[in-house]
Amino acid sequence: MGARAFKEIYDIGEMPPTGHVPRYMHAQVIRRSRYGEPRQAFQVERMEVPSLGPDEVLLYVMAAGINYNNVWAAAGQPLDVIQARQRAGEPHDFHIGGSDASGIVYAVGSDVTSVKVGDHVVVNDNWWDRNDPFVKAGGDPMYSPSFRIWGYETNWGSFAQFAKVQAHQCHPKPPQLTWEEAGGYMLVGTTAYRMLAGWPEHTVRPGDVVLVWGGSGGLGSLALQIAREMGGIPIAVVSSDERGAYCVKLGAKGYVNRKGFDHWGPMPPSGNVEAYGKWLAGVRKFGRAIWDVLGERKSPRIVFEHPGQDTIPTSVFVCDAGGMVVICGATSGFDATLDLRYHWVRQKRLQGSHSATDQEAAALNRLVAEGKVSPCLSRVFNFQEISLAHQLMHQNHHPPGNMVALVGAPRTGLKGVA
Repeated sequence: MGARAFKEIYDIGEMPPTGHVPRYMHAQVIRRSRYGEPRQAFQVERMEVPSLGPDEVLLYVMAAGINYNNVWAAAGQPLDVIQARQRAGEPHDFHIGGSDASGIVYAVGSDVTSVKVGDHVVVNDNWWDRNDPFVKAGGDPMYSPSFRIWGYETNWGSFAQFAKVQAHQCHPKPPQLTWEEAGGYMLVGTTAYRMLAGWPEHTVRPGDVVLVWGGSGGLGSLALQIAREMGGIPIAVVSSDERGAYCVKLGAKGYVNRKGFDHWGPMPPSGNVEAYGKWLAGVRKFGRAIWDVLGERKSPRIVFEHPGQDTIPTSVFVCDAGGMVVICGATSGFDATLDLRYHWVRQKRLQGSHSATDQEAAALNRLVAEGKVSPCLSRVFNFQEISLAHQLMHQNHHPPGNMVALVGAPRTGLKGVA
């Protein structure tokens, strides 16, 4: 391999020989002193390549997905991820985010047998301590005290030339996908899969109406397709007719443009007759819009939620009797209100959902590998533009679908090593 094998650091897009790990790497780094807007929080720094534990894998990152969790990391809110890890005993005073990746295995820990150097993989985001007593006793790792979202609550994510993951997070990269197509669907796809398939008795059944908030976004675009593949009738909630048309192409029965309504936000007190009556009229109008899309008076059995504060009161109201509102986030705020009369009397379920199991991640990845679910790649950024991509997401100026940044891949369109 000559002198090239002994370089301490490689330029972005310059691939080290497979299996050769340099001492340093380029990374997009967040520090507490820069918390705020993503455009100021992320800066490229020269960092040491992390060492591995026995169950860990070092991944040469080809492409990294952009997700809302590192908008939060950049702001230091609602969780100061650096401070939280330092309080838990981690010495590092920085955060390298990124919870989605496609890449090549460059090194493995002593106990790793599921992948080997040279494997092309995609990564899901569920991380836990295998020595956690809860896990060792047979508890579901998803509910363990050590469970974390990789690249958000943990360090060494995909916004660097090398990322550190646990071996169980790695899944085979669908060979028909380019690195950029493969780099941005696992977090949103697995989250959506668990929300729709992971909560018996409320998994999607043939003919179920599934209302998907933010249907044109990265999470919603995968949810629409998964609901369609499960036999459901997905309906998207969007902010424009253009985005609605995008959702229809993904299999939505139709869409509701939320800009036609003005009742969003916390529900007014039911004792305030005038304000509550105005809110109730808006909610009922929204429910009729769903019926208009369907062509019949049929309410959603499952409501796929993530805006949170502004929409939860409406979601609970329009959900069918015996149905479920399943929520994985709160991009509009964390304080929720609802009219409990419509919740308990009509026996509805409000279910929190977070990340996905390895089995659910594998099931989602099979749907993508079989061509049944598209990654919905919308825009590709270069490594230097990772801050810009998060800024666009923060300001809700990002395009429909999923955004990805090239890291190790020298250009778009590659499916393997150039």
